[in-house]
Amino acid sequence: MSTPPPSKCAACQVNRVAWTKPRVDLCYACLPGGPFDAPPCRACGSPAYFSQGLCERCHPGAPLYPGSCVGCLAFGVYRGNSWLCWTCRWWRQHYPVGGCLYCDRTSAINGEGACRLCWENARRVQEIGRAVDLGQANRHGQQLYLANNQYDVTGAKRRRIAKERQQRRLQTPAPALTIVGWRQLLLFRMPPHQGAVKKRALTQDSPLLRYCNQALREHSARHSWSKRLINGVAHTIKLLEVLQETPGAKIRASDVLASARYGATVVSTLEILDAAGVLEDDRILAVERYFARHTAGLPTGMADQLQLWFDTMLQGSDQVPRRRPRHVQTIHMHILGMAPIWQAWAAQGHESFAEITTHDVRKALPVRGATRLFAEQGLRSLFTVLKANKRIFTNPTRAMSPTPTNTTIPLPLDTQKIRDGLNSPDAASALAVALVAFHALTGPQIQALTLTDITDGKLTLAHRTIPLAGPVKSRLTAYLDHRARTWPNTLNPHLFISRKTAPRTRPVGTQFPWTTLDVTPRALRDDRILQEIHATGGDVRRLCDFFGLGIDAALRYTTAPERPLPTR
Repeated sequence: MSTPPPSKCAACQVNRVAWTKPRVDLCYACLPGGPFDAPPCRACGSPAYFSQGLCERCHPGAPLYPGSCVGCLAFGVYRGNSWLCWTCRWWRQHYPVGGCLYCDRTSAINGEGACRLCWENARRVQEIGRAVDLGQANRHGQQLYLANNQYDVTGAKRRRIAKERQQRRLQTPAPALTIVGWRQLLLFRMPPHQGAVKKRALTQDSPLLRYCNQALREHSARHSWSKRLINGVAHTIKLLEVLQETPGAKIRASDVLASARYGATVVSTLEILDAAGVLEDDRILAVERYFARHTAGLPTGMADQLQLWFDTMLQGSDQVPRRRPRHVQTIHMHILGMAPIWQAWAAQGHESFAEITTHDVRKALPVRGATRLFAEQGLRSLFTVLKANKRIFTNPTRAMSPTPTNTTIPLPLDTQKIRDGLNSPDAASALAVALVAFHALTGPQIQALTLTDITDGKLTLAHRTIPLAGPVKSRLTAYLDHRARTWPNTLNPHLFISRKTAPRTRPVGTQFPWTTLDVTPRALRDDRILQEIHATGGDVRRLCDFFGLGIDAALRYTTAPERPLPTR
């Protein structure tokens, strides 16, 4: 059993304690009367003191202390890797734990019933062209070796044979998967044991994986997926088949999302199942769950009217009166403001929104603040939709004057933060900061940029053509070189891609690459617009033409204070 590491210093909680025998709860830097210089290691003389008079490589509880692998007993692994070598880590993820048939040790065993130590000893003496003889190779003992350093003389031939076997299996047509139109109802639901599910997924044959194999090979080759991602998707498909309640039914998207607790690869598996035609997309938007939670228990008439408003806001309407769908965040804000009001009206005995008058609306609205604004905008939207669909007689919010919104004054940004962002070692971060700092692009515009939007040093954005500045061009060149080196075969058409979006064609998230920076795109855009408004002497028309702003939005920047000149 490995020696546990000593506790941390009670004062700084960074270094380990100076001594455990005799017990000292402080490090040398925090001892009373200190700080003191730690002595050299009493074993090797190293100045990298750890604890108990030993350095990081000599103390048995230090992170750099080498030990033996718990899987194959090879020497040269560390505590940070859970005392496992590279290959044994892979064995633990792909093979179940059991008793070895040849050495009686409890470890991860492969399909031949052998642990990795017995398997490596048999492969060491394997003759070319002959099968592995596990019993004869491990009859008189086993040869230990150094971790992560073994060499297999028959590896090239075995890999070639395995590749040919794989090709022959892929040439065999996959059996037709019969999709049933029914589902088995459960008497009661019992959560499965994670260990049993993973063991069955490792050992059980998977017709679903054979059916999806063609789609997996074509999709992975088209998007240049790594072997690790392909193996993760294949393992997830096996897990889903083990967890499936009705064999032959389509896989629900909600079941794929729930399989993340078993270490599944969710997003890529959804793409493969959809390409193979065995995916049933039953995902529910978060705003739909939010709406259902706040409308539970309302009267039937009021609930039906709210459902009509919600469907119209979410999906739009192609019938008269036509209406475009709204953003889910807008719907969420409307529900947030209206939910306390319609619940209070239901508690007062109202059965329908047709009974609500202008006096009731004014009485229910909050006095001030953002909640009043959200509630007023939501009620206007609700009664407008109900009146257009002839569910109420009059719109009680029509005679009400709108509440003015609170406007903020944009402030200039610290110049040092902008310089740090422009000189960031990350090529994507430097380019994003340059695009916003020089050309005032918004965060969603940065997220939606494609490679074809930039041609001949000009950026085409909607109906505007923006000549790129010199600093932007240099950072664009550096980022494109980094993109080509890191993901040479990606099919993602967007300019900014990450490790998660390179194997697919969707854009990056809203937080990329701003999580590692000390600035936000909104603050950078405000700073750039403020620079332009002060450089042009307050020309609002030029501001509208340059940045695509409206008159009201441009006037907001004319009252902002000017940035002070830097001191020499």
